[in-house]
This record gives sequence, C-alpha cells and structure tokens, in this order.
Amino acid sequence: MRGFRLATVLRARYAQENSARGKLLRARQEAEEAAERVRRMNAAIDARPKPDSPSGLAFAATMWARQAMAGELSMAVTAAAEAEAVVDERVTDLTAAATRHRIVEKLRDRHAEAERAAEDAAAQLELDDLAASRHRGGDDAS
Repeated sequence: MRGFRLATVLRARYAQENSARGKLLRARQEAEEAAERVRRMNAAIDARPKPDSPSGLAFAATMWARQAMAGELSMAVTAAAEAEAVVDERVTDLTAAATRHRIVEKLRDRHAEAERAAEDAAAQLELDDLAASRHRGGDDAS
C-alpha cells in the first residue's frame, strides 16, 4: 500500500495551528498588559489629591494634571480594547487553523481505514484461495 499523500499538508496544518496558538498566546499577554496599564493608571488618578488649594493657580495646575492623566487613561483604554479585538481575531485564526488541521486528519484516518480494509480483503482472498486449493486437493486424493 502507498503512504498518505497529504502527509506533508498535514504537517503544514500542524505548523499553522501551532503558529496560530503562539500568536494567540502573545495577543492574550499583550491584552493582559494593556489591561494592567489601565488598572495602574486608574489607580494613579484615584490616588492623586483632589484640588483643595485656595490658590487659583494651584487649583488649575492640579486640574490640568488630572485632565492629562485622564487623557492618557483614555488612550490606554482604547489600546486595551484594540488588544482584546486582536485576541478575538487570533482566536478566530486558531479555530480556523484547527479546523483545517482536523479535516486533513480525518482524510488521513479514512485513508488508513481504506488501507486496512484493502489489506483485510487481500488477506481474506488469500485465505479463500488457500481453502479452495486445499478443497480441490482433497478432491484429487479421492
């Protein structure tokens, strides 16, 4: 019997799935880091003192600093949302790669089953031929 012709394709599909899995892990790590930046910035804004100075200049400076931090927080939240979107894309990519891999695996399994069936049929034919020749040989001896 011949080997599975799509063995190379199956190895390529395994490699694609592993690559997609690695990209997903990296995307999840980056999303977690982005979410952590958001948590840290949020905590930093909460920890900042509220403007309580009677001086207008000090009040304005404190408010300006809080506004700048809020702007950075907004950018960090946007970056975290984008990182989560990348994670979703990577999950989709991994799912597609796994599906393609499983399709070729099923073809391989069907091929192996067909080979086993052909081998079994050949073995059975051999046994039948052997039995028939014995039976004919038994008739000749009578």
